[in-house]
Amino acid sequence: MTKEIEAEKIIKPISTSDGAGVKLKRSIGVEPNYFDPFLMLDEFGSENKDDYIAGFPPHPHRGIETVTYMLAGNFEHKDSTGGQGRMTAGDVQWMKTGSGIIHSEMPAMKAGKLHGFQLWINMPAKLKMSKPEYHYIDANKMSIHKDDEKSVKVIAGKFKNAEGPIKGHNVEPIYFDIELSKNKEFNINLPVVHNSFVYLVEGEIKIGDRSHDNLKDSNLILLSKGDELKVKALTKAKFLLISGKPIGEAIARGGPFVMNTKAEILEAVNDYNKGTFVK
Repeated sequence: MTKEIEAEKIIKPISTSDGAGVKLKRSIGVEPNYFDPFLMLDEFGSENKDDYIAGFPPHPHRGIETVTYMLAGNFEHKDSTGGQGRMTAGDVQWMKTGSGIIHSEMPAMKAGKLHGFQLWINMPAKLKMSKPEYHYIDANKMSIHKDDEKSVKVIAGKFKNAEGPIKGHNVEPIYFDIELSKNKEFNINLPVVHNSFVYLVEGEIKIGDRSHDNLKDSNLILLSKGDELKVKALTKAKFLLISGKPIGEAIARGGPFVMNTKAEILEAVNDYNKGTFVK
């Protein structure tokens, strides 16, 4: 018997800044502080260059994965492994920081609109000190399902015949960017053990069958556990659907480091200060 997924909690992101003063809206990482396996979700973007031009100068990470998805604008990436690249609209960078990486993300533009998302995913203890690795996913290589009612861009997981390039991942992630026409529905079966959320980028939607508060633009919606998700667009709408299997381990946070114990955080800080951070 199927169990309908409903909107369990609706959260308005807080406005904050990060890096060298990039303005953004943060939801996961504030309220809720942790939605296993997701540690943070930021929506960044502005038409005003002063809100983003200072970017994210070199900074370290250990024990997490960062997934950066660009909707508009250009970002230049450089890191301590010698990797570098430019992200443009529609591109994804999926970075497993593992034992440690120092990287920078700087706007490669002087004006115009910048818009994107960064999601942090926790890594289980057995992978936290693994070798860092990257997946660059170009927009033109992304698998997309399109019909008269909707467009579903698949970054991870599978929808109909569209399958994302991230495979064999420990949290079995689902990451879709969905555009839905007015009065149309998006339906999918999700694993009942997963923690799932919808992030509404623009428009107005209704989730499930139960009545809930108005869902309009820039809202995080934590979903109940279940296996059948139904989203109806009350206006033309764009939203992210993100889902993953919980890791279920203790976490300790220290800024850009997320480990299992405070001692491991102190070790990361010491490694960084001593210059032995990058293994």
